[in-house]
Amino acid sequence: MGKIVEPAWPAGVEPVEAFAERMLARGDELYRALPWRHIDDPYAVLVSEIMLQQTQVARVGRFWERFLAAFPTVDALAAAAVPDVLELWQGLGYNRRALALKRTADQCAAEGEGRLPDTYEGLLALPGIGPATAAGVMAFAHQVPGVYVETNVRAVFLHELFPDRDGVSDRELAPTVAAAALCGPAAADPRRWYYGLLDYGAHLKATGVNPTRRSASYSRQSAFEGSRRQKRAWIVRRVLAAPEGSEAPCVLAELSAAEAGAGRPAVDEALFASIVDDLVAEGFFRREGALLIP
Repeated sequence: MGKIVEPAWPAGVEPVEAFAERMLARGDELYRALPWRHIDDPYAVLVSEIMLQQTQVARVGRFWERFLAAFPTVDALAAAAVPDVLELWQGLGYNRRALALKRTADQCAAEGEGRLPDTYEGLLALPGIGPATAAGVMAFAHQVPGVYVETNVRAVFLHELFPDRDGVSDRELAPTVAAAALCGPAAADPRRWYYGLLDYGAHLKATGVNPTRRSASYSRQSAFEGSRRQKRAWIVRRVLAAPEGSEAPCVLAELSAAEAGAGRPAVDEALFASIVDDLVAEGFFRREGALLIP
């Protein structure tokens, strides 16, 4: 969906303007006052959008405020050391997001005079920023309408316009989202439009309705405990806790002991080596012989 999406409205449903008016009213009823709303700083909006990926809203607030207090600007984040960035990210999970955000700041500090691009296409060219994130920044920071297909937005459109369909793809949803976003009532205030959809989608899920299960992109997240993701997170925390570096065999032994304490088998050396290789390649830390260094 990085390509231009041609708006198209489904046949047999209410007119797009009527739908938009009804969704705006529903969104106003369900509005949530969140700290990253109604701000014009694209960087602060981007941080919130990245943090909200795969993380519940209730958990993000304190992380967002703490992160921006430490790194209030693109230049401040670019100047920060990777271990310091990852330390403030601990508890949010999916640490790759923090690295991508840091790389974005590095690129903007070097090429953009410390500012994020102010176009959708420019944002898409940055590390870790996909179509939904770019559209979110444009809508929330710049009041520019676009195709923002986020999980709660997806839930609303599936619930309202595709109530009897399974396996609906984002490719099919995107033209409908575009048609609604670009119609008069929604385009007049993109922030209000998408805030309302996000809050309505969250309401649907909170009341036991989860239309996203009927999306072609839906997949149930696997258990964290005992997974490769859990072991990755443990290794990152352990290595970052020792600025002078840690011997890889010691890290493996401690990880195996932690797994045994949780009633799980010791970690295989090949699995450990594979995870460490990935983390080094992704930039979480470096390796000098057997030493893992933040």
